[in-house]
Amino acid sequence: MEHDLSPEANELRDTVRAFLERRSPEASVREVIESGISVDPEVWRQMAGQLGLQGLLVPESLGGQGTTFSEMSVVLEELGRALLPGPFVSSAVLAATALLAAGEDPLARELLGGIATGETVAAVVFARGLTGEPDESTVVATPSDGGWELRGRVRTVLDGGCAGTLLVVAPAGEGLGLFAAEAGADGVEVVPLQTLDLTREAARVEFAGTPARRIGGDFTDGEQTVLAAGAAAMAAEAAGATQRVLELAVEYAGVREQFGRPIGSFQAVKHLCADIFAIAESATAVARHAARAIATGDGSVEAASLAKAYTSEKCVDAAEMAAQVFGGIGFTWEHPVHLYLRRITAAAQYFGTAGHHRTRLGELIGLAVAAV
Repeated sequence: MEHDLSPEANELRDTVRAFLERRSPEASVREVIESGISVDPEVWRQMAGQLGLQGLLVPESLGGQGTTFSEMSVVLEELGRALLPGPFVSSAVLAATALLAAGEDPLARELLGGIATGETVAAVVFARGLTGEPDESTVVATPSDGGWELRGRVRTVLDGGCAGTLLVVAPAGEGLGLFAAEAGADGVEVVPLQTLDLTREAARVEFAGTPARRIGGDFTDGEQTVLAAGAAAMAAEAAGATQRVLELAVEYAGVREQFGRPIGSFQAVKHLCADIFAIAESATAVARHAARAIATGDGSVEAASLAKAYTSEKCVDAAEMAAQVFGGIGFTWEHPVHLYLRRITAAAQYFGTAGHHRTRLGELIGLAVAAV
């Protein structure tokens, strides 16, 4: 798989990296975590106003950049590398993809414009596919007084606590529908969840007769499009985080001395760093392959499953190996490697585990695969 970036994509990567190193270094990430807020509001505003990152997938006619998922994947790698807290994936990737998949709709256009400016923070409430748990959502939509109302519970909603708009995928008659509900509307209860990843929040959301507006028609195909985008986004973030873990491990191996020698001179540590390097390069290649497939629409479901299957297993292995390179300090709160391990491990569970996607790939290519 070719994973070299174009000159334009390299420039985008360098710009985003420089911005995050300046505006969201490790110390700032820890401040956000310890403060209990989901995102630094000033960083969020600058990402939208100065760089236009929230509007990458939004058409230019609606105030966005009109780029493809290939460019978005480059940004997601950098966000994973920097451990940026906040609802970027939920709003700029999942919500934007859902609204675009819903087709021409005045409300979709309005929300996309708000997402591009950063003023609207939206989260997608999935009917299935985020966690893979049985009955992860019991929400149903029913007609009510010329509109719709939502009833039921969703166990896990990424960034459900900080989103102002909830885009709810729910059964509506014979198919699925996409519905917009305000997080502060009547009948909405949002319960924060304690999560492994300290840089990404999640919540349980319950609806009790909540008024909602339907966007577009049947959303069955649209849901699959958004799930594939979610899997590819998690893969890209994991790849970027693994690249940073590699940098930290190699740097430490070169300066930490034991028995009068840098620990990087010992064969066991060399092997660990070499294995992390191989995983980081492979994860980057497969994540960018998935991004290109989504951008072109050519085999996007298969490519997203391939990327998620690999990164959900191997990137976790790489983060664990990096912790071994650091030894005892790698298991302390003060060292950042545990934050990367948390983020990568949590991402591995969203939008399908490695076993889930291997089984799915087998089905897609016509193999009889035993469940893992």
